Amino acid sequence: MARKTGSHSEITGPRVRAAALMLFARDGYAAVSMRQIAAEVGVQAGALYLYTPDKQTLLFDLLKGHMDELLSAWGAEPRPTDPEQQLDAFARFHIRFHLMRRDAVFISYMELRNLTPENFARLEKMRRQYEDALEAILKAGQVSKIFDVVDTKLTTLALISMLTGVTTWYRQDGRLSLSRVEEIYADMVGKAVRRVAKEKSAAV
Repeated sequence: MARKTGSHSEITGPRVRAAALMLFARDGYAAVSMRQIAAEVGVQAGALYLYTPDKQTLLFDLLKGHMDELLSAWGAEPRPTDPEQQLDAFARFHIRFHLMRRDAVFISYMELRNLTPENFARLEKMRRQYEDALEAILKAGQVSKIFDVVDTKLTTLALISMLTGVTTWYRQDGRLSLSRVEEIYADMVGKAVRRVAKEKSAAV
């Protein structure tokens, strides 16, 4: 089927992905049809297949695109040498990055179950790369006797879950600024693993 006049792949392709992201986040992947996505973009349903072979591929491309962007952005972040500063930087980065992408974050967690086993495995590998980055910081802090962590993998997952949770409640017009939220959460993360803080608590 021919494209609508004035429709170009470099314009319509991103519009298709943006529409799918919004609809998947709002209504859920299973409830959204290709026809609905086409209507949101303003093209005929058949035209979507010029940009994606099917809905599963579209979902995978959205989730993979989010992880590609996340890994690339974290890779470009400045790296302090001290594990404590690295942990602070990670916490602030995670909040800042994810708050700008609420819909992508939402479907990245809620729609994983709708991926094929092959696509799920590919996404899980990318997610582990990001988790491994935080776990490496925790392990470095253990070696340096800065952190006291019983299980670095479990702590990694717990911290990421806590930080990601900000996306469910933070509002720009709310009581706290983004910089203040970053500061408070980075402090909580540090206190959760810092050896000195635990020793002081025990002494009291």
